[in-house]
Amino acid sequence: MPWVRIASGLVAILLALGLIVLGGWYFTVGFGIIVFLGQLEIFQLVQAKGILPATKTTLVVSQAVLVIAYGYPVLADAVLPVGGTIICFYLLFQPKFATIADVAASLLGLFYGGYLPSFWIRLRQIGTEDSANLPFGGYWPLADGAPGIPTGLVLTLAAFVCIWAADIGAYAFGKWLGKTPLSNISPKKTLEGALFGVGGSMLSGMVSAYLMGWPSWALSGAAFGILIGISSLLGDLTESLLKRDAVVKDSGQLIPVHGGILDRTDSYVFTAPLVFYFVTLLLPQLP
Repeated sequence: MPWVRIASGLVAILLALGLIVLGGWYFTVGFGIIVFLGQLEIFQLVQAKGILPATKTTLVVSQAVLVIAYGYPVLADAVLPVGGTIICFYLLFQPKFATIADVAASLLGLFYGGYLPSFWIRLRQIGTEDSANLPFGGYWPLADGAPGIPTGLVLTLAAFVCIWAADIGAYAFGKWLGKTPLSNISPKKTLEGALFGVGGSMLSGMVSAYLMGWPSWALSGAAFGILIGISSLLGDLTESLLKRDAVVKDSGQLIPVHGGILDRTDSYVFTAPLVFYFVTLLLPQLP
């Protein structure tokens, strides 16, 4: 029912905002739970195709990726090849011969379900060295003597706002004006909805860039928003492809009316590394 959908959506948004603001281990542990549940849904989808991935090994390695992304971010990129090697080693020495599909699904679970989302932790950690005012590296702006707002918090919120603008714009204008199918992967999505979604993300990016005082804010903000709008759309379509191949409507039933974790977080998967590298590599190069 609509009120159930709205209520569960608001609870999810408030929980996400609380974890983002707190940062530190609070965000890392909370995010780790989301990643764990999302990976379980990925493996349920591939198992529906008769594929047998290294589920437990991949789940453990992915949690290690998140912990290292928080505690030792300079080593985070090294975990992907090392973790992939561990997963392949495990599959090689099973009693039953692993198939190409088993290996591919395991590495998909690690890359898509663990490594790419870990960039949200790295993004939230930017500029937080002196901002912690709670135990376990947490931050709360209303605490006595709270330091300035961490850069990573502002960047993470700006990225989330762009994703929300893209989702709302695509849904609202797609319902209103949508006539041209976007892709057979997701028949309900329209080209008009996608364009308005990217446009909404672009406007949100420009407003965020202006408020954050970015150099060439109109250009950098537009690029930031377009990047997020397109990558969030691709994430949505990728999850739709997985569900379509597994012949299921939703990835799970964890969130009332909304479906599973993947159904609500697919827009965030490809977005995380692109946002991180945009603000750490590209933005500093602008005049």
